[in-house]
Amino acid sequence: MAAHVPPGWPEGVPPAHTPGWQDRAVMWLLDVCPPDYRGYSGWRKHPIALAWLARRHLDGQVGAMREAWREARVEVGPHVPPEALTEILAQIEAEGIRLLAASRSARLLHEALQGKVFAPRL
Repeated sequence: MAAHVPPGWPEGVPPAHTPGWQDRAVMWLLDVCPPDYRGYSGWRKHPIALAWLARRHLDGQVGAMREAWREARVEVGPHVPPEALTEILAQIEAEGIRLLAASRSARLLHEALQGKVFAPRL
């Protein structure tokens, strides 16, 4: 059976359990984490820990975007023109969607690093 990637698998990362996939997964995970994470060698040596941590980092960012969405009108609205607030809210929403997708991708990588094999659904 050919290697399968589930919906939400990170772009540029080969299917799990194929040659070189873990190295590409580590690169992708480091790209979605703060740059300082690259300085910790343990996370490169133990990709499962990096995936676990990346998911938590991304989930924290999703929470921050949700909070920003709830508070923007009150905290920022009085200080910017109405059209700027509309633009800011749209960008917060877009970033939240991007972060949710990245969180799903990190979860899938974490599952694959734990040995899960993804099969196509019939």
